[in-house]
Amino acid sequence: MSARTETDAAEHGLFAGYGEQAFFCEIMRAADPDEPTIRLIRDRLRGMDVNELRRRAAAAEAELYNLGITFTVYSDRDAIDRILPFDLIPRVLTAGEWDVIERGVVQRVTAINQFLWDIYHEQRILADGVIPRELVLGNANFRPEMMGLDVPLGVYVHVNGTDIVRDENGRFLVLEDNARTPSGVSYVIENRHMMLRVLPDLVAGIGIRPVEEYGVRLQQALADLAPAGVTDPQVVLLSPGIYNAAYYEHVFLAREMGVPLVEGRDLVVENHRVFMRTIAGPRPVHSIYRRLNDDFLDPDVFRPDSRLGVRGLVEAWRRGNVAIANAVGTGVADDKAIYAYMPRIIRYYLDQEPILDNVETNICREPEGLRYTLDNLERLVVKPVGESGGYGLIIGPHASRAELTDFRSKLQADPANYISQPVINLSTAPTLCEDGVEARHVDLRPFAVTGASTWVLPGGLSRVALKKGSLVVNSSQGGGSKDTWVLA
Repeated sequence: MSARTETDAAEHGLFAGYGEQAFFCEIMRAADPDEPTIRLIRDRLRGMDVNELRRRAAAAEAELYNLGITFTVYSDRDAIDRILPFDLIPRVLTAGEWDVIERGVVQRVTAINQFLWDIYHEQRILADGVIPRELVLGNANFRPEMMGLDVPLGVYVHVNGTDIVRDENGRFLVLEDNARTPSGVSYVIENRHMMLRVLPDLVAGIGIRPVEEYGVRLQQALADLAPAGVTDPQVVLLSPGIYNAAYYEHVFLAREMGVPLVEGRDLVVENHRVFMRTIAGPRPVHSIYRRLNDDFLDPDVFRPDSRLGVRGLVEAWRRGNVAIANAVGTGVADDKAIYAYMPRIIRYYLDQEPILDNVETNICREPEGLRYTLDNLERLVVKPVGESGGYGLIIGPHASRAELTDFRSKLQADPANYISQPVINLSTAPTLCEDGVEARHVDLRPFAVTGASTWVLPGGLSRVALKKGSLVVNSSQGGGSKDTWVLA
C-alpha cells in the first residue's frame, strides 16, 4: 500500500489512530489499495462516528442473545451459553481473491474424497509409499468398519471447512482441514442478516455475493445421496441434543434446509431400513446429516453405551438403504499429521500442483521433525494432531520459560501426537475495540458442500482474535467473528 493511501485512511474519522500496520491489512488493502469498491467501503467507514458504531454494535449483540444465537463452552461453568462476539467492520475479498480460494478449496475437497475412498478400499497411496502406512492405519480416526463400504457418489466429506490464513505478503495458506463435522456456518448467514439490519448504510449499493442459499445447497447435496429409485428423499439432521455446544446451529440448519431435526431416539432401524417416529407413524428416512461423532453413531458398531445414536444404522448404510453425511472415518483426512501430506495427496490423485499452499509443517513423529521442533520450540507453534478449537497448542514466542519447559516434556513423551509450524504473521482487519478501531488478526473458514458436485459458500466464517496481539481466533478461546464480503 502506498504511504499516501494509508495516511489518508488513518488521519481522521473512524480510522483515526489506526496507523500503519506491520501486517497485511484486509481493509487498507496492501494488495490493491485503489480497487474502487474497497475504496468506497473504506471511505464510508471513515465517515462513521465511533460512538454511533458502538451503539449499533450493542444493539446487534443484544439481538444475537435474544435470538438464542449462542454456543457452549464446556470448560466455563460460569458462562456456559455465550454469543459469538460479532464485529461490525466487515472483512472484504475481491472477486479475484475469492476465485483463488474457491478453486483451491474445490481441489482440496476433491483430493480428500479420493484419498478416503482409497484408504478404505485399495490403499494404493500406502502401497506406493506416498504416506507412511502406520500414519493412516494407526490413526485413532481410521475406522476398519468402513473397509469396502461403497458410499454414494464416492463422497465421504459432504461438508468441509478449510481454515485459511493470510501471511504478511497477502498469500493465502491452508492452516488445517475440517472434514468431520465442521461448525460455524450458521454465524456466516446470521452475520450477514445482522449486517443488513444494523449497518444498511454501509452495505447500500455494494454488490456482495449472497450467502442465503446455503441451506438449499446442503439439502440438495444430501438428496443427491439418497438410495436409487427414491424420487422424493426424506432428509433429516441428526443432533446429539440440546446440551451439544453447537445445538443452535443444528436448529438453524434444519430450518434452513426445511428438514426435521431429530435425535437418536427419534429414529429406528427395521429390516435394515431407517424410519423416523412421527405422530402419524413411522416415516422412511433416506439421507442423514449427522452432527455427532463416529463413536456415538451406532452402539452395535462403536460405543455400546451410546444413547445418542441409532442401533443398526451402519448396517442399513452398508446395505445402501440410507446415506450418512459426513461419512464415518473422515477424521483421518483432517488429522494434523495427514495435513502435512496434503500437497502430495493432491499431486498423487489429481496430478496437479496445489492451488492453496500448506503452512510449512514439521511432523514430530519423524526424528528430523522432532529434533527441529525441540531445537526451535520458542519460535514455533506446536499443535496436538487430534485436537481442535485451539486446545492443547503452544505458541512459542508468546509462551513463558516455564510453559516451554513443561511443553517440551509433553512433546518428548509423545512426539507422535504433535506437529509444529512457523508462526504466521496473520493478516489483520480493523476491529471495534475498547479504545477505538484497532487491528486484530483474522482467519477464514470457507464451507464446501459436495453432492453430485462441489459448491463453496461465497465468503465463509472470518474469525477474529479480539485480544490485542493474539493469534488465537477460536471462539472457545475468546475469539469473535466478522461478516465476510465477496465482491460481485
